[in-house]
Amino acid sequence: MNQNFALNIFKKAGALLEGHFLLTSGLHSPVYWEKFRVLQYPEDTAKLCGLIARHYENKGLDVVAGPTTGGVILAFEIAKQLGIRSAFAEKDGAARVFRRGFNIEPGERVLVVDDILTTGGSIVEVIKAVRKVSGNVIGIGVMVDRSDQNIDLGWPLFSCLKSVAETYRPEACPLCARGVPLVRLGG
Repeated sequence: MNQNFALNIFKKAGALLEGHFLLTSGLHSPVYWEKFRVLQYPEDTAKLCGLIARHYENKGLDVVAGPTTGGVILAFEIAKQLGIRSAFAEKDGAARVFRRGFNIEPGERVLVVDDILTTGGSIVEVIKAVRKVSGNVIGIGVMVDRSDQNIDLGWPLFSCLKSVAETYRPEACPLCARGVPLVRLGG
């Protein structure tokens, strides 16, 4: 049920794109999930966040934390639905940190969230930021898990939608070899 429900939200928003895309990870893919086409609709965003919130509602969470930019919206909405605080970790050089008054207290139970999981890089950065301040990660929630392999991030992962899409290293990309123009949409 969650899979079709989430997929329909992405399709309705025109957020499932096909072509030749440069992903945030540096990989290339013929499929791009433009999450901001969904995140512009608060009602649909709240529905997806509700799936994550319900999955983790009985875990005794204190804080929901995500990376900038899409993760800010998700962390806020999931925390709102759970009745707890939200925080976000932003880039500071090669790492992510909590600032602007956002913090995680030692021992607080934290749900780490992000919009799209491909390699897990942003999630790992947020986990490191949580652990640096002695927070206790309880789980991970994402809107779409598009990883082409089972990534073990060290904690339970819940995704609203699992949809594997091929990715290629730039030097091995068949789309590049065919001369298909590369498009960069994300940050």
